[in-house]
Amino acid sequence: MSKDAPILHLLCGKIASGKSTLASELARAPGTVLISEDAWLGTLFAEHMSTGADYLHYSTRLQKIIAPHVSALLDAGVSVILDFAANTVAQRGWMRQIVQRAGVAHQMHVLDAPDEVCLQRLRARNAEGAHAFAATEAQFHQFTKHFILPTEDEGFKVVRHSVRS
Repeated sequence: MSKDAPILHLLCGKIASGKSTLASELARAPGTVLISEDAWLGTLFAEHMSTGADYLHYSTRLQKIIAPHVSALLDAGVSVILDFAANTVAQRGWMRQIVQRAGVAHQMHVLDAPDEVCLQRLRARNAEGAHAFAATEAQFHQFTKHFILPTEDEGFKVVRHSVRS
């Protein structure tokens, strides 16, 4: 456990923008735990998830157990990297509740990556086959339609990361 006050790191970015890579880098800090939505969903529900609606259903189920778990870790003085997409107002609303309940500092890491870069990374990631989910280009475009950057009135401390390659 770190002697510093715990912090909750949140991630906002399109599919293949580098959220999980950044999450892994942040998780190297002492007293820090990484919680990956893809790892949990892939282990628990992969065979049930084939559509965007399936993802929303199982992600919402997962959020119900992860939120108190994250709060307990933060209360114990452990920093948390919450590698769950913060790409819509609703997703961030769930995260805002965790921040408020735990009463800890947080950072909303926003990965600003052009679609072309994300698609290039997605193709490479899918070819490698190491990721829990192999999103298609059609799914990328489907999810990107719902992507909304956080606004100031949402109250997050935003840290921007420009992704160009």
